[in-house]
Amino acid sequence: MIVDIRKWKHVFKLDPDRDLTDETLDRLCQSGTDAIMVGGSTGVTFENTVDLLSRIRQYEVPCVLEISNQEAVVPGFDLFLIPVVLNADDPLYIVGHHHEALKEYGSMLNWDEVVAEGYIILNKEATAAKLTSARTDLDAKDVAAYARMADKLFRMPIVYMEYSGTFGDMELVRRTRQVVDHARLFYGGGIDSLDKAREAAEVADTIVVGNIIYSDLEKALQTVNLDRTGR
Repeated sequence: MIVDIRKWKHVFKLDPDRDLTDETLDRLCQSGTDAIMVGGSTGVTFENTVDLLSRIRQYEVPCVLEISNQEAVVPGFDLFLIPVVLNADDPLYIVGHHHEALKEYGSMLNWDEVVAEGYIILNKEATAAKLTSARTDLDAKDVAAYARMADKLFRMPIVYMEYSGTFGDMELVRRTRQVVDHARLFYGGGIDSLDKAREAAEVADTIVVGNIIYSDLEKALQTVNLDRTGR
């Protein structure tokens, strides 16, 4: 399947380490979302990732793997997203794990299926922030600098503003989008209603909806109902 991330407005993110019934998965995959992203900060294994992929593959929706653990890399996804946490104080999450993975798998990769994400983690309470020792006390200039670094210096296709667990500062997201010329600006965090989905979609190119899936499926499904015009 040919996948064009530049057309995505809405993505559901599923965690292989969390339970999901077949009925729930069916409704998510046939909701009209642009893609299903598979990934999580902890508890992701080869086994639970293979299991989730095999279930999603019954549907035609694009399915991508966000790699947080090289032991859980599973072939068969349409794309492989590689997070580079730009504001991590632990260099393992900037180049360290990536270096180790490429030593092992670099010669085998199909680079047309690999997409780098310039992550900016902004919620200090998020598991990902604690895991990566992310420096989250950033002002607008700090965030803009990281976004320019990903977009213009490193030419990453995705700049990802991550507020996992809370709804972020939409004015900051809007200002950040203004300095991004080439990359797609993804936003994730705290989208638990259609109103928040629309608010985030007004300032970001692509919104990622995750946690609400596991607590209120109906509200999660409502977030797909976006105005599909724009960048």
